[in-house]
Amino acid sequence: MRDLSLIALLDIKESIRAKWFYVYSLVFGGIIALFFITGVTQSTVMGFSGLSRLLLIYIQVTIVILPIFILITTVRSICDDRESNILEYMLSFPVSLKSYYWGKMFGRFITVFMPVFIAMIIGVVWGMIKGAGVPWEVLILYSAMLFSMTWAFLGIAFFISTLVKTPDIALGLSFIVWVIMLAFLDIILICLMMQSNIDEEFIVFVALANPLETFRISAIALFDPELTVIGPTAYFILDNFGRGLFLVFSLVYPVFLGLVFAFSGYLLFRKRDLL
Repeated sequence: MRDLSLIALLDIKESIRAKWFYVYSLVFGGIIALFFITGVTQSTVMGFSGLSRLLLIYIQVTIVILPIFILITTVRSICDDRESNILEYMLSFPVSLKSYYWGKMFGRFITVFMPVFIAMIIGVVWGMIKGAGVPWEVLILYSAMLFSMTWAFLGIAFFISTLVKTPDIALGLSFIVWVIMLAFLDIILICLMMQSNIDEEFIVFVALANPLETFRISAIALFDPELTVIGPTAYFILDNFGRGLFLVFSLVYPVFLGLVFAFSGYLLFRKRDLL
């Protein structure tokens, strides 16, 4: 446990010194600042106003930006250590593979989750100073959703990082994964429904297997319990899940998916040639 904590701390310090961390933090902090500059909390659209509207827009932006930032900044984690001989140096000490792998993962989780979470909290605090009401239930649920989404893509990124040996291939593969998940939000699924006789329920099932789609629909459910904006698909989700159960699913499933990929990556890391 001590070695794991030490590796996590070293990874946090290394990440904080990296340029990508400042860009990453600036992006999400800048988004919140831009929302207030443009008066997002002062207007009302589709019944949403104040901090509710700010959180709604922040969610939609996060769906696109957060996964790709996690993938491109994390997928090279082990690859870079292997290529720069840092991995060989670390393993020359009495540090187990388990402590190294999970220490790197927990350390990276903190560095990718905290800027997004802190930026959201800053926005909420500023809104409270300006007199806006805080939707506490939405804030707590969205924080939990951010946690589960971060963990899911972190697990995928570490799996890719152990699957390939060169950073360039890892980056390319991570971008392909992101594009496929983004495409399966709407484009490919609509084409399948229009050009084939595949059962609609199966297509919805495939869509919900995509953590991005699950995150998107659960985010909408926080503000629109009837899911009116997603059309007929809402009937399938509400009839089979219900709003409450679907929110639980949207929190548990990404964490489970992240754990599956993380453990798969760990097994590869143990069995393959490390250097």
